[in-house]
Amino acid sequence: MEILDTSIANVALPHISGSLGAGQDESTWVLTSYLVANAIILPMSSWLSLVVGRKRFYMSCVFLFTLSSMMCGFAPSLPLLIFFRVLQGASGGGLGPSEQAILADTFAPEKRGMAFAIYGMAVVVAPVLGPVMGGYITDNFSWRWIFFINVPVGIISLLLVSRLIHDPPALKAERTRRLSSGLRIDYIGMSLLALGLGSLQFVLDKGERDDWFSSHTIVWLSIIAVVCLVFVIFWEARQKQPVFDVSLFRSRSYAVSQMMMFMVGFVLYGSTTLLPLMVQTLFGYSATNAGWVLTPGGLVIVVMMPIVGVLVGKVQARWLLGIGFVGQALALLHMSRFELGTDYKTFVMARIFQSISLAFLFIPINVAAYIGVPPEKNNDVSSAVNLMRNLGGSFGIAIAATIESRRLQFHRSILAEHVYGGNSALQQMLAGAKASLMANGYSATDAARRAWAMVDGMVQQQASMLAFNDAFWILGMMFLLIAPAIFLMRANKPGSGDTTAMH
Repeated sequence: MEILDTSIANVALPHISGSLGAGQDESTWVLTSYLVANAIILPMSSWLSLVVGRKRFYMSCVFLFTLSSMMCGFAPSLPLLIFFRVLQGASGGGLGPSEQAILADTFAPEKRGMAFAIYGMAVVVAPVLGPVMGGYITDNFSWRWIFFINVPVGIISLLLVSRLIHDPPALKAERTRRLSSGLRIDYIGMSLLALGLGSLQFVLDKGERDDWFSSHTIVWLSIIAVVCLVFVIFWEARQKQPVFDVSLFRSRSYAVSQMMMFMVGFVLYGSTTLLPLMVQTLFGYSATNAGWVLTPGGLVIVVMMPIVGVLVGKVQARWLLGIGFVGQALALLHMSRFELGTDYKTFVMARIFQSISLAFLFIPINVAAYIGVPPEKNNDVSSAVNLMRNLGGSFGIAIAATIESRRLQFHRSILAEHVYGGNSALQQMLAGAKASLMANGYSATDAARRAWAMVDGMVQQQASMLAFNDAFWILGMMFLLIAPAIFLMRANKPGSGDTTAMH
């Protein structure tokens, strides 16, 4: 529900803006408001779970997410829709970390691989299914139903959680210990995190649209984000009851795990943005057909997750990560060789190849992040893992879009240099096109103008294809360069429940 809602509304924006009488730029706040609220709550969810009690906090998030989803569907105006999206994003920010912490506490370390495999199916497949489901629901029903579908799931979740989920003894003891000396609220840490992450998410979401640092708003928010996030690290490191426990990052393996999860989010969301955009703009695919390019890869992930879940108990996590990083790099480098004549089957197979290796990343990283961490810190680990994945996704979408846009300008300028009057091949093409158009009834002047327009369109197409290729190549090389980081992680003992490897 929560991850699906980060992407399901994307394709419905034109319908939302038309229905509510808003402009296209104004309607993008439906996406931005959710992402900003989500990013602010994620790192605080661990502290809130301890203060309120994890089960109580989780049920509150499910209830508020379900209620706000319903109100989004009924929203009569854009301002109200954005308000309810803020509530939806804030409550959704507490779901993922709580769920992951519940799994970590429920299963012994040697069984966490399979637990995270099943959980990972939803986490990895949801961004892929979001645009497909959003497009289908919007085209066949109404955009309001992309929010209404959350309601029955939320009600069932509340009923099941109330009966089946309980806070573990370690969490209860930690909560009692913290509250015994009185509740201390780190207002400064909360404010710095909220302001820093909120500003950063706004910059990443709006940066490309506003031409990055040519916008004064983007410049100032970037400065605010950097200052707040740097200062909060030093502030939280000195707090006895931090909102976000940065002390865990002193462990080398833990820090590397978080960096790798950032990269998984980066490539998952970045490539999931690039591929549908490419097939729609260059190959004429509809939104639904573009979604079907991604869907087979999502099904492969569902199959691969349990397999990797078993392997985590038998093979060192870092070797599985090595397979994942190299596989991702090769898949992305293969995508960088797409041509304008590439067919649907080739796109699907490339995505399937990428999806196979993605399963080798998500599960081992999640398992490695908890190794050596005391049970009472599981909430903190879950918050950090989800924050890194979401931040990686936001950076991935923003950077992938920027690379494609900048490289398009570069390749267009290079190709345009060859379009000049003295180019004999160009003159032959223009003459042939002009003759063909005149044979179809166009005047000589109109035919000449249209012939030049055809050449300009060809230049634009080729430049765009090369730009997408460059973006995939850069993403692939980034994965190759980060792959050696697996050797910074200490070797764990598969299946032993080893809790010493982090130290």
